[in-house]
Amino acid sequence: MGSLTPSIKKVRMKSASVPHSRTSFWLALLVAFHILVIIASNYLVQLPIELFGFHSTWGAFSFPFIFLATDLTVRLIGKTPARRVILRAMVPALVVSYVVSVLFHEGGFKGFEALGTFNLFVFRIAFASFAAYVLGQLLDVHVFDRMRRDYVQWWIAPAASAVLGQALDTVAFFGIAFWRSSNPFMAAHWGEIAAVDYVIKLTVSLLLFVPMYGVALNAIIRVMRRREALPAAA
Repeated sequence: MGSLTPSIKKVRMKSASVPHSRTSFWLALLVAFHILVIIASNYLVQLPIELFGFHSTWGAFSFPFIFLATDLTVRLIGKTPARRVILRAMVPALVVSYVVSVLFHEGGFKGFEALGTFNLFVFRIAFASFAAYVLGQLLDVHVFDRMRRDYVQWWIAPAASAVLGQALDTVAFFGIAFWRSSNPFMAAHWGEIAAVDYVIKLTVSLLLFVPMYGVALNAIIRVMRRREALPAAA
């Protein structure tokens, strides 16, 4: 992992400076991205899969994208704007997730008339996602910001925040959504699914998203430095 570090080490003690005029644009884009991933994950978590004899869901493969986006936000813009993204995304994500999950319950389009009946099973998923998202992301921001200041190695912060943030997110989500659920399969297997889900998300994060974080951060820093150099050259 050392080959990814030259540019990152130089900015480990402070966030890379994003021009103020562009900060609002990037925050709005991140809010939209967070909402999109939450909606997709809440839909995919209704679709069970079996991996090596263990039960899980497709949602395990989509949600780590949020942690990647949050970690880059903390590094480039700072802890406070990252928290602002979370606060702006959580309520719209709750509402839209419920609507989309009702319309496409269990993978099939149920028609708009389905919105006329309150679906407790889907609401529990949407509310669980809301609670788990807020708790997991706030912990991720805190751990990432602390680790990036204390350790020179670029990969420690995203790895540590992924381990702790996704653990809290997984326990909160599956416990709230499926403990004594009206869905017999999920009620019987939610503990197993939660454990497998966490292992999958953590594996995907550490093997794919942590290196992706390093590559993306280096690329973004290079682009920002080239843009800063243009006025000086002129």
